Amino acid sequence: MAKYIGLMSGTSMDGVDAVLCDITRDSCNTLAAYSLPYPKELLAALNALCVEGANELNTLAVADRLVAEVFADAVNSLLKQENLSSFDITAIGSHGQTVRHHPNCDVLSVSFGKDNIRGFTCQIGDANTLAVLTDIDVVADFRKKDIALGGQGAPLVPAYHNAVFSHPSKYRVLVNIGGIANITVLSPSKLQHSPMGFDTGPGNTLMDNWIRLHLNKTYDSNGEWGSTGTVNEELLTHMLKDKYFARPFPKSTGREYFNIDWLSNYLSSSFAAHPGKEDASSENENSKENGLQPCDIQATLLALTAHTISDGIQHAIKETLSKNGNAVAEGIEVIACGGGAFNRELMDHLTIALPNYKVLTSHTLGIHPQHVEGAAFAWLAFANLNNIKGNVPQVTGASRAAVLGALYKKE
Repeated sequence: MAKYIGLMSGTSMDGVDAVLCDITRDSCNTLAAYSLPYPKELLAALNALCVEGANELNTLAVADRLVAEVFADAVNSLLKQENLSSFDITAIGSHGQTVRHHPNCDVLSVSFGKDNIRGFTCQIGDANTLAVLTDIDVVADFRKKDIALGGQGAPLVPAYHNAVFSHPSKYRVLVNIGGIANITVLSPSKLQHSPMGFDTGPGNTLMDNWIRLHLNKTYDSNGEWGSTGTVNEELLTHMLKDKYFARPFPKSTGREYFNIDWLSNYLSSSFAAHPGKEDASSENENSKENGLQPCDIQATLLALTAHTISDGIQHAIKETLSKNGNAVAEGIEVIACGGGAFNRELMDHLTIALPNYKVLTSHTLGIHPQHVEGAAFAWLAFANLNNIKGNVPQVTGASRAAVLGALYKKE
């Protein structure tokens, strides 16, 4: 077996997870992990880079190096924790930090006409710096090959899910609930079918933004604040009509789309109180005028996440069973991972919305929910070095499967 370290920092930007794995062609065992938050100054810069602004290039270039330094600190701390040296690690698989994701040519530019706009994705965390500071080879830049092949560049975890979590006879759905939620539908491994998957929409990002705005907290622990509110069905119905949810897959999204401005516009159009963007005070006023408290909005955002995930699962399972000759499947397991798996209120909502499914967390498969994505990028580094295809064309829309990532040598 060979040891790899996977590095993942998602759209929630709550820090980096370094995950140590033993990997062969037949197995990927998670051994240990270490998490490290971003320093406040860097976190503020990263959040600013997710929206258009002035002096972006200088900020981006500096943040690229600083993110790599945080990633290196996480790796070196993990090695120290496990009494290992850099020589014990074959390679690091680094996702980097996504600051923009626009695979659908849906941006405006003062420099380029519409016909010359190209889809892109941008992750930072300089792999050269990371390799130097850890003395370990680094595989990074996983998403751009899939974009070059006409794909979404996301989700990339389904190939790993299929290799590690597929069951000989059961259908399984892996649900990663980070800032954005995505699903992977796994057919029984005996069928040797490719997985299906896509981003369902917001995971934690809208709930995190809303509680930060009103309570100055980074997240709603166990959904406790949201549980004190009442779901506003009018607002929920209005948000569910958003064009993204009706878009056929392959599809992916990010905080560039689902953010506080997106929510503000829906609050405005739902209650017609303050058209256009709203600041925190106008949102509060809007809520009061319509008998809504901020906790009611939080409850509604949680319901939105639960509804779009459960809807996506049922639609994808139906299509998968149809492709498999209208197969009958019983006891389908829905396995949650990511930060949202720790939100008891959200998990309860999913259990209620999916009465014919067995809703679990990845703990049942022997891996901590917070470590699944990090392990996925350790596996993608292994795949790169062993010439294994890392994307799934029916998931991303790429024209073909490909070996993903580029190797940055420590020497």
